[in-house]
Amino acid sequence: MEYEPVIGLEVHAQLLTRSKIFCGCSTSFGEEPNTQTCPVCTGQPGSLPVVNRKAVEFAIRLGLATHCRIAPFSLFARKNYFYPDLPKGYQISMYEHPLAENGFIEITVNGIKKRIRIIRIHMEEDAGKLKHGETPEKFPYSYVDFNRTGVPLVEIVSGPDIRSPQEAGEYLRRLRAILQYLEICTGDMEKGTFRCDANVSVRPVGQKEFGTRTELKNMNSFKHVEKALEYEIKRQIELLRSGEEVIQETRLFDANTGMTVSMRGKEEAHDYRYFPDPDLVPLRIDERWIEEIRAGLPELPDQKKERFIQQYQIPEYDAEILTSSKAMAKYFEETVALFPEPKVVSNWMMVELLRELKRDEREIDQCPITPRHLAGMLILIKNGTISGKIAKDVFEEMYRTGEEAEKIVKERGWVQILDRGEIERAIEQVIEAYTKQVDEYRKGKEKIFGFLVGEVMKKTRGKANPQLVNELLKKKLKE
Repeated sequence: MEYEPVIGLEVHAQLLTRSKIFCGCSTSFGEEPNTQTCPVCTGQPGSLPVVNRKAVEFAIRLGLATHCRIAPFSLFARKNYFYPDLPKGYQISMYEHPLAENGFIEITVNGIKKRIRIIRIHMEEDAGKLKHGETPEKFPYSYVDFNRTGVPLVEIVSGPDIRSPQEAGEYLRRLRAILQYLEICTGDMEKGTFRCDANVSVRPVGQKEFGTRTELKNMNSFKHVEKALEYEIKRQIELLRSGEEVIQETRLFDANTGMTVSMRGKEEAHDYRYFPDPDLVPLRIDERWIEEIRAGLPELPDQKKERFIQQYQIPEYDAEILTSSKAMAKYFEETVALFPEPKVVSNWMMVELLRELKRDEREIDQCPITPRHLAGMLILIKNGTISGKIAKDVFEEMYRTGEEAEKIVKERGWVQILDRGEIERAIEQVIEAYTKQVDEYRKGKEKIFGFLVGEVMKKTRGKANPQLVNELLKKKLKE
């Protein structure tokens, strides 16, 4: 029997407000533990929360950008559970009346476009953070830092529309790009500002009913999400094929082993005993405010992609990659402004630049090659100072050192040879050294021409102008 996975994702994104969702404490990351707290966010008796208007605005921005309906009435609720980093013994969230509903995000996987529904977007407060360790005497300890408690979150709940780990990864990348374009979340998974839980089940192909699902946690990169889903899908299928049952539970992903392990039984909504928070008034969103926010939305990834295709005349695939993050799109446009040949810029970014960044696991805004540096190198290629082959060496040096192309070329003597006499002398040496290959070429084996060109380039240490080499070599071989 063939099985298919059914995946739904729950994403928590920290909003980039200066203060917390219900109090005036700072949301700054990395400060000394428990220095950004007050009676409200630590749940002291008698303290009262007041909602942060900017956090609501940011959540509405996301709802509009993902085609959601913004609810005119929404309600904060108490989600009751005990955990050491939850000082009140409950979390302020939303349940029956979320802020936004019924949206979607479009993804493209293997050339196929697909729409993933967004069931709801609701607001809530973040919990604190636990730190576990051991003393030198091997006594275990746990510390709690409440600085993160009360930082505003949006939770984005997808429909069970995802059918592969690859689709899940692409959905998360698109969602993160939207959050970054809106400038309401950094999207940094390692710092926990963008966190994902996955609900996954499997069912026989063609069956409408869902199977028993498990929830996966502890995934702090797109790669980890995809690997966790791959393992869990395989595990569930093996259980069903051996006649066993899948247990509904929460499982953790272990990045070291690539496996998921059982954490606890899966809670249902009734376990949290939701009820409206009596300290907070309902949110009533005025339609005029919604339209004001809509009018102020920036150019979003899909819009920018279409503009790139029209304005820069680049293929859809290039535009898709170059608009995958706001920083990537900015880098491209800044380079094109300095070197107005969009397809050339796109080629170097898509091949050389992204390869280096992927190898070092860097983001584009951490790249040692600036748009000015890349444009400077492309100008050297265009005016004939360096060849395309040398340019690759120059690029690697720029990436390694952060220096400008012109300086690297001068210091290493990589200026392209345009002197016809010098190139002709190299050609004569190659013809004398490879008389057998020259005879074969003259008898009709034209493929040997590429070999001879390569040998001339070696003689000139890659510095000869390739067009001149081709022209002069052909002329010489005809003599």
